[in-house]
Amino acid sequence: MAGINGIGTAKRISRVVIVGGGTAGWMAAAAMSRFFNDGQRTITLIESDAIGIVGVGEATIPPIRSFNAMLDIPENEFLRATKGTYKLGIEFVNWGRQGDRYFHPFGGYGQDLHGIQFHHLFLREAARAAGTNGISPDIGHFSMCTMAAHAGRFARPSAGAQSLVSQIAYAYHFDASLYAAHLRQLAERQGTVRLEGRIVKVHRDGESGDVTSVQLEDGRLVEGELFVDCSGFRGLLIEEALETGYDDWSHWLPMDRAIAVPTANIGSPDPFTRSTGHAAGWQWRIPLQHRTGNGHVFSSGFMDEDTARDVLLANLEGEPLQEPRTLRFLTGMRRKAWNHNVISLGLSSGFIEPLESTSIHLIQNGIARLFALFPDNPISPIERDEYNRGMKELYEDVRDFIILHYKATQRDDTAFWRYVRDMEVPASLARKIELWRLHGRIFRENAELFVAPSWIAVMLGQNIWPQAYDPIADTLDEQKVAAAMEQMRDAYRDIAAKLPTHEEFIRQSGGWHDAPTAQPPSPGPFAAQAAAR
Repeated sequence: MAGINGIGTAKRISRVVIVGGGTAGWMAAAAMSRFFNDGQRTITLIESDAIGIVGVGEATIPPIRSFNAMLDIPENEFLRATKGTYKLGIEFVNWGRQGDRYFHPFGGYGQDLHGIQFHHLFLREAARAAGTNGISPDIGHFSMCTMAAHAGRFARPSAGAQSLVSQIAYAYHFDASLYAAHLRQLAERQGTVRLEGRIVKVHRDGESGDVTSVQLEDGRLVEGELFVDCSGFRGLLIEEALETGYDDWSHWLPMDRAIAVPTANIGSPDPFTRSTGHAAGWQWRIPLQHRTGNGHVFSSGFMDEDTARDVLLANLEGEPLQEPRTLRFLTGMRRKAWNHNVISLGLSSGFIEPLESTSIHLIQNGIARLFALFPDNPISPIERDEYNRGMKELYEDVRDFIILHYKATQRDDTAFWRYVRDMEVPASLARKIELWRLHGRIFRENAELFVAPSWIAVMLGQNIWPQAYDPIADTLDEQKVAAAMEQMRDAYRDIAAKLPTHEEFIRQSGGWHDAPTAQPPSPGPFAAQAAAR
């Protein structure tokens, strides 16, 4: 039917059903109920208390801040509710070689000079240093996030500030179950209807194949026009009902197990995640206000579960608070994230191990992409295909960045490390590595999640140095560049030392979980000193 100026008046989808709770389900419910609960649509979420919530990590990357802002969740309120801490990046231990240690920061490195990218000037200075004393400088000395993390300090960037503090970028560590509970309260206040129950049957239209309703164990029938599958690895709708298929990436990412255990804090929480390489995988350490999250991600093809548990327990820093629990997974993604009238989010859509804390971001991006392509009835195949194209591109970009960490190793002490070091990698990643090896060049393609500084951090941190730097760096005066870089290095070090400690900042700003009242956000007592730099 034609509307004003020839614009059609399509039939709006009025009933959205979310299958499964947890982080993915309640993120979707909170976002949808904020924007689509307009009296013409209903948002229903079905979950069963009898089904446990799967979670292998509690760390995030900076875009989570945009999601919380979209939901109008104040940062200090969020930190108190989730007992969260700040995250400036990830420290990697034993990845390039045993004993190696490097930091992947959020935010960039240094300052470009006369339009020439900083890292090319850094590579030139590194070549000079190697030619004189055999020692290469550490690019982390030119990162505000890295220097603050090493000092155990934190500050929010000041809006409009000209100081180096404005280069701080951050995300969070938090208790994922507390985050889901907080989002549930928000979603229910906004009109989301939660139904308790286990789904025992899925009904589909005999002609179109679309899901029409789901049946609960007690016989209740829940009808919908659009279904969001947040049922976890099981993929109740996207896989069990629709048989969408799964692309297996375990030949590149052979980790298929994670053993997780929380421990008591032994000190003030660090403002970063740590990833420590072991014989057949790696161990995470995620500091929260009230405890520390730990886990061992490993490949069962190279290590048995009992040994993996022993490795984890032998490398804990605090007393275990629970018995370790094992999670099993298969790296990869659904061949279609959106099939018929079912959109999968979170683990039901795919899984890439939590090495770079991307799981929650993939949920967030899936929600944002759904909002950008929210359908009418009937659903357009063109919009559905566009959603699937974008999600596939995102998953593959993240996949390549994760594979890089394994491929870029010199470890040969175990069969696992020899396998990942020598394996063939996707052509898209091989091209990036070769461009870096030649002249230190990194190009962002499409809408890649990880930008140049992230690739630079891992390449250099794991000892992949280019054969030569970009010759454009030679167009600047050598002595002037060296003086400018020395000044930068000193400034990063000095400003980091003036910031409040991580815990001090959370407490001063009212984000600690036992804070009696919320305080207005503040850059902290360092602001005047830092702004003077």
